[in-house]
Amino acid sequence: MLQRNLLIIYAAACLRSIGVGLTGVILGIYLSRAGLSAITIGIVIAVGLAGVALATLAVSFRADWLGRRCTLVGLSLLAASGGFGLALFSNLPAVLLVAFLGMLNGMGRDRGAAFALEQAIIPEATAAGRRTWALAWYNLILDAGHALGALASAVPFLFRQLLGVDLLASYRMTFGLYGALGLLSAALYALLSSQVEVRSSCTLRENLRAKISPRSKRIVAKLASLSALDSAGGGVLTSALLAYWFFQRFGVAEETLGPLFFFVRLANAGSYLAAAWLARRIGLLNTMVFTHIPSSLFLMAVAFAPSFAWAVILFLARECLVEMDVPTRQSYIVAVVRPHERTFASGVTNVTRSIAWAAGSSIAGCFMQYMALAAPLFVGGSMKITYDILLYFAFRQLNPSEEDTEEQR
Repeated sequence: MLQRNLLIIYAAACLRSIGVGLTGVILGIYLSRAGLSAITIGIVIAVGLAGVALATLAVSFRADWLGRRCTLVGLSLLAASGGFGLALFSNLPAVLLVAFLGMLNGMGRDRGAAFALEQAIIPEATAAGRRTWALAWYNLILDAGHALGALASAVPFLFRQLLGVDLLASYRMTFGLYGALGLLSAALYALLSSQVEVRSSCTLRENLRAKISPRSKRIVAKLASLSALDSAGGGVLTSALLAYWFFQRFGVAEETLGPLFFFVRLANAGSYLAAAWLARRIGLLNTMVFTHIPSSLFLMAVAFAPSFAWAVILFLARECLVEMDVPTRQSYIVAVVRPHERTFASGVTNVTRSIAWAAGSSIAGCFMQYMALAAPLFVGGSMKITYDILLYFAFRQLNPSEEDTEEQR
């Protein structure tokens, strides 16, 4: 039954990530074609990420009490409403409301409330020695979905060619497909068994205050604070804004950017298995830090690329490394707290990331409009490198139990 639940989560997460990958490529371009400025585009993305942050906060403190299955179904239905809302409305106030309620994710990567809750469920469905691998496969499936979603960014073009609709109508139809993916995810989550739920008679207050140790609270607080710095840098570098940068810098449109971000997500997906393999040899923390720093340097180099081809090469080099910290970080977080503290730890660290993403994306448009088009590449990359250095010195003495056991051997 646990294996069945794991497969359901993988399948539902894949559908969700297809929608996220699609939105990450077309959202900024759609809003630009609709007449919005770079600042306004950044604000819309920030409002969507603020919705993601609020939902993740609710998951942190309420998901185990409301029921994990029910929470995942509800989150999927809200995401579906966001897609259908964009298909129906185009004026700015409505778009802002839809972005918030639908948790519209312009990151191009699925890092929302459902993602945080699934991180707490998956380690309980596998042995400790296989935890990092299970999370690596989970993230590989997510980025395979992101890749398919990026490739699907050519769908508006196909609608225009096949159905003869105008430009904005083709986008609205595409966002309708995004809403349908949310409904399918909700249907899959409804099939989860009761084994995904927390088996405890404790009240919510007891679970959060009495059962979460002071030690774990300190660890989570420190991880969350550092994660906020990393995610603020990531918020400056959302896929929607990177796609917009390529669009403005080299004049390439969706038909070219879709395949590019498809290969980007494939590079991310392959890196997850490499990260799990590397972590068994040098440790989770070392893998997180010493793959992340080079990725930021590659990103900064993209700004100096003399041509679109060179920009693509450097960008893909960055994407082969930038996500290797994801499954290792997820595994590290749930390994250094007790099993019943995992929803809290995953939720709190993810909500700080979502808030920081929103803050970063809200100012990225200002950087692009008033400083330089490539300014986010330098600002975001510098913030991420700072995070890596601080993370290493803060946690180099705290190893997961399985790494301590291996060292003793």
